[in-house]
Amino acid sequence: MKMTAKMRREFPTAFLLLFLVPVMIPVGEAVWLDVPPTGTKCVSEEIQSNVVVLADYLIISEDHEVMPTISVKVTSPYGNNLHNMENVTHGQFAFTTQESGNYLACFWADEKSHGNKNVSINIDWRTGIAAKDWASIAKKEKIEGVELEIRKLEGAVEAIHENILYLRNREADMRTMSEKTNSRVAWYSIMSLGVCIAVSGFQVLYLKQYFEKKKLI
Repeated sequence: MKMTAKMRREFPTAFLLLFLVPVMIPVGEAVWLDVPPTGTKCVSEEIQSNVVVLADYLIISEDHEVMPTISVKVTSPYGNNLHNMENVTHGQFAFTTQESGNYLACFWADEKSHGNKNVSINIDWRTGIAAKDWASIAKKEKIEGVELEIRKLEGAVEAIHENILYLRNREADMRTMSEKTNSRVAWYSIMSLGVCIAVSGFQVLYLKQYFEKKKLI
């Protein structure tokens, strides 16, 4: 069967999209933590507002006779408690960010549950488009194949665009803060110079009066 001119034009485009989708779409990142018997281990990520966050955590027990338990606490950049669990071996937390900043998830081993050994935890942390359930979306909207991959690519492009806007706003805020700091430093330097000149003049007048009083000049 011969390919028409239209098919020849569309085939490279579709092939390119299929190649770029796995590269551009952010994927969930698995993190392995070794939590000491005493102390806390944390993972964090800087996330902008209105982003879906989904994470699963699970204790990997290899050299423990009894399955240890852990406590988990997730906080927002402003210190709001988003997830708090105690005496668990696994769990999940999900939320939509309300403010931009550094989101922190801390883990620590519960007392007398670990036999003074490190507790290994596997964390699957996903944000944004990587946290979407594409299987449910495809089933609900009855899409599959190239169309589904194009939807994923569209979501990835939107996420990249939003991230670029976020970074641009952060850069503008930092530039404004830097300019204000430079202005304050300049005024402080001028004031310091003025004080030094005033003190030096006062010292010269004082010494002149002193020497005149002692009739040394």
